[in-house]
Amino acid sequence: MRSSLYLLIVLLAVTLSACTGMSRQEQSTLSGGAIGAAGGALLGGISGGRPAVGAALGGAAGALTGYILGDQDGRRRKRR
Repeated sequence: MRSSLYLLIVLLAVTLSACTGMSRQEQSTLSGGAIGAAGGALLGGISGGRPAVGAALGGAAGALTGYILGDQDGRRRKRR
């Protein structure tokens, strides 16, 4: 039990440290995909469909939305 807890902590630390050098657009894309996947899985499960399909579609839509919204901030800086 203790060794699996240590392994989980190490894996979590490695995973989170990989996100430190991301741009604002990359962060928006990642968080949009995660939120979309969670929402899609929830709606897929509630509606009686397949949660995995809902997560895949919601994650793709959320990542695209996050990418677009994250890019708008960069465009404003380039215009000045």
